[in-house]
Order: sequence, then structure tokens, then C-alpha cells
Amino acid sequence: MDKLNQVLLKPAIQVGADLFAWMQQGGTQGLAVALEAPQTLIQRIADADLRGMGGAGFPTARKWEAAAQAAGSEKYVVCNGNEDEPGTFKDRTLLSRTPHQVIEGALIAALAIRACHIIFYLNPHQQGSLREMRRAVAQWQDSPWLEKVAKAVGQPVDLQVVPSSGRYIGGEETAVVASLEGGFPFPRKKPPFPAESGVRGCPTLINNTETLAKVSHIIRHGADWYRALGVGAASGTKLYSLSGDVMAPGLYELPMGTSLHDLIYRYGGGMLEGKAFKAVFTGGPSNTLLTRKDLDVALDFDSVRERQSRLGTGAMIVISEGSSIIRKVAEYIGFFAKGSCGQCPSCKCGTFQLARLLERVDSGRHSPADLAALRHLCQILPGSGRCGLIDGAVTVVQSSLHTFPQEYGIAATAD
Repeated sequence: MDKLNQVLLKPAIQVGADLFAWMQQGGTQGLAVALEAPQTLIQRIADADLRGMGGAGFPTARKWEAAAQAAGSEKYVVCNGNEDEPGTFKDRTLLSRTPHQVIEGALIAALAIRACHIIFYLNPHQQGSLREMRRAVAQWQDSPWLEKVAKAVGQPVDLQVVPSSGRYIGGEETAVVASLEGGFPFPRKKPPFPAESGVRGCPTLINNTETLAKVSHIIRHGADWYRALGVGAASGTKLYSLSGDVMAPGLYELPMGTSLHDLIYRYGGGMLEGKAFKAVFTGGPSNTLLTRKDLDVALDFDSVRERQSRLGTGAMIVISEGSSIIRKVAEYIGFFAKGSCGQCPSCKCGTFQLARLLERVDSGRHSPADLAALRHLCQILPGSGRCGLIDGAVTVVQSSLHTFPQEYGIAATAD
């Protein structure tokens, strides 16, 4: 267990909104290094191979570089803490227990791209996160560090805590921009990307909470230190939200590249008594299901992608033998149907129809025509929305049809 919770969830730094206690544990040392040479920050993040932890695993330095190179005297850094997907509970833990490492990371990002606005965009349903972040931000506003950052940026820097819409779709980055501008969180097609034209038309860097939380540690200890934390070719650590039919569900910080088997059986205590492993929804409920043959997979972005799935946010929802995959999929598609913003008819109507058909199959009231309709929708819906919601919904339905055809009453076919 020596590699458990060694950076972001280290017990000593879980001090809540106490800036003095954070500093006693090494807080602000990363910021001090960043202030000495802000022009080196993007390269340091690139050397560390830090990826975006909100789902896509996009190289963080490339986002920072785009925002830094964009023209404009006003720039924004947005911490995306909207977290509203089933099975994901990492960001709320960081925001409520260790808010200062998130704020320090955002200040370093602001130095890197010369931003004068920092916004913490948080889910309003997570009152503990909002409360602690507001208290923590107030302490930074009264500290000399903010003045040092402002001097380096060349203009005053303001920090704000802004509640999101509380909707699932509100976490998509263009929907974040729309929400911060006072509108409904409608996603839009890209380009332009927020790094080019975001909040009020200004270059806007949007990073996930976990991504920003890692920044001060990387700048303080160095890229080589961060890369060495991972397993194999993977770099750093990752927060894994483990839930479902395991003995010890919870949030685990482990080396990136830890195997799925070790997460479930070593750290998660194994399956519930008398239960056998059946499948896992990886990265939340919008990806391809992994099964027993995938227990050896390394939990990093590239290795999981090689199994035709995605690591996503690091959520792992474990399902045991005897549990209905269709029932779980129907539940998640119902969530997506309620979460659709409604601007794309194919998404709003498509998710509703998928949910309706899955409920029929789950109840045993379906006909062959219902299964045909389910498959047809999976063929025509992908790529029809302005964001990835409908694609994610179709992915998990298709995966369940392919991996567990017997539950649908369909004869299995050879791969």
C-alpha cells in the first residue's frame, strides 16, 4: 500500500481551507518556483507529460501553449469542477479537502499564459466544495502571493468562485463558456476552441480540477519526479473513483498505469462476498465495457484506449455476475436523456428513444422490432450532436449489445 495516496490525497495536506496549514506542508513552494521563471512553465508541464484529467487525456501543455499564444490583453483560467457524472467523485474531494493545491495550480497556470481572471466553476449541488473554495479563495485574496502573481502577469488578478448550472452538460468546455457568460449551457461546435475565443471572446484556458491540483507539485519537484510516479510508460498518479460491487469502494490515488486487477482486488478489497467479477464501466458510464479478459489492463489513457475503451475521469463502476448489464445501461441512458440540453433533436430524441427501448428489454416486454430499432439508432445517431453526449450514450449501448448479447436474447457472434 506504499504507493497509495502519495501526492494529491496525502493525508497531511488534507487541511481544508487553511492556507497557513497548507504552507506548513510545502504549499506555495511550487508557486515561488513558478514566479522565478514563468516563461519556463509550459515546457515543464510538457516535460512531465501531464494530461487533462477531465476525460480526454489531452496533453495539458498543448492547451496552455494555445492560450499563451492567443492574442489578447485579457485572458481567463477556468477550473472546471462541474463534476456531475455517475460514478465520478474525485473533484469534489479535492475541492473540499485540499482546495489550496487547486488554487495554487490555477495561479501557476495564470502565470504561464498571463491571465488576469481565474474562475472556479463548481457544481452548486456540492455545497461542501463551494463552501471550502470560497473560504480558501478569500485567504489568497488577503495574502501577498496574489500581488506577486499580479506583478508577474502585469495587471491585477481576480479570483472568483462561480456556481455552474448544475447540469451534466454544463461541464463540456464550450458549455462552460456559455454558462459563465450568463447563458444556458449550450455546447457549440469547435473551432474556435476556448483557448482562442472563450469567455467574452477572450482566450480561455479550461482545465479539470485534478489537472490543476497536480501543477504545483510538478513545478515544485520537477518533471522527472512526476514521470517516475507512474508505472511503465505512464506518468504521474491518477485518482480512481471505485464504486459498485466491491468490498471497499472509494477514492484511490495510485500510480498511473496501475492494473485494473490491482485496483479492484488489492486496493478495493475484491468483489462483494459470494460475487464474481462480470464487467466494469470505465471512466463513467459512456465508454466501452471491460470484462474479465481485461483485468490485466494498465489504467492509463493509452492502454485503456488500446482495449477500445477510455480511462475518462478514472471512474470504475464494477458489476458482478448476476447483475443485469441491461438494467445498468438503461439507468445510465436515462441519465443522459435527462442531461441532454435539447438543442440537438437527434440527441434529445435519440437518448429518450434509447432509454425507452432499453427499459422494454429490461422488463422483458420487447419485440424483435425493438432490438432492430435499438441497433438502427446506434448506427444513425453517432456524430449527430454538437458535443459528445449522444456519442457516449451510443458507445455504451453498442458495447453492451456486443459484449453481452445473451442478455438481449441475441445469439453471440464470433469476433
